Amino acid sequence: MAENTPQLDGKQLAELMNLINDADSVELKMTVPDADSRSTVRSLQLDPIEAQIRQVVFFDTPDLMLNDNGLVVRARRSQGASDDSVVKLRPVVPSALPQELRRTTDFNVEVDAMPGGYVCSGSYKGRVPAGEVKQVLQGSRQIRKLFSKGQRAFYDQHAPEGIKLEDLAVLGPITVLKLKWQPTDFKRRMVAELWFYPDGSRILELSTKCMPSEAFQVAAETRAFLATNDVNTTGEQQTKTKTALEFFATRAD
Repeated sequence: MAENTPQLDGKQLAELMNLINDADSVELKMTVPDADSRSTVRSLQLDPIEAQIRQVVFFDTPDLMLNDNGLVVRARRSQGASDDSVVKLRPVVPSALPQELRRTTDFNVEVDAMPGGYVCSGSYKGRVPAGEVKQVLQGSRQIRKLFSKGQRAFYDQHAPEGIKLEDLAVLGPITVLKLKWQPTDFKRRMVAELWFYPDGSRILELSTKCMPSEAFQVAAETRAFLATNDVNTTGEQQTKTKTALEFFATRAD
């Protein structure tokens, strides 16, 4: 999606193609520099009134041991919808995952591709009744109650030894505006997420999902769409999750 970001070499491109071929889905994403967020909202005609309000909370140790081991544990509240949770492992090699796990309905292998980089992750998702994430934030419900039996087993398999779900610190929440829209001059649906960090900083991410077989074609079409709408695709890329974890880790009890 960008012109001035580092390009993948031949070996990286071959690895990416292998990962995509074995994945369930591909998400193409990029972040927009904060200085360009207002102009991007205008050029893409995004209406914040149509966005869904979300709260995202992460769970990790104060020194981020889960993150250091490639594990992300997250829960989310969404306006007008049920809560949800996920245990995500990255990077993963799809062909090395157990077939029984791959066949699990709530488990998904996805390649996230961004300017100059990519990562393949395995996400074990769960649905949570509305209000239960809020109870965890208020301290009246255990963290482990947000996760299914399958999610907890997946966590236990990949978490550092001795670190249980109930031992984790609550990192967050972060307020997010999520807007799904269909551009008039682009045939694919797009998603914009604006993350508001407590220190006043923001990250605006644009993304679209596609099937593995169409990833490279969609990437080219998306880059052309953004360029046509004067979106700055050359800025340094930021990671929403990493930024959130590092912010709250310094303030964890």
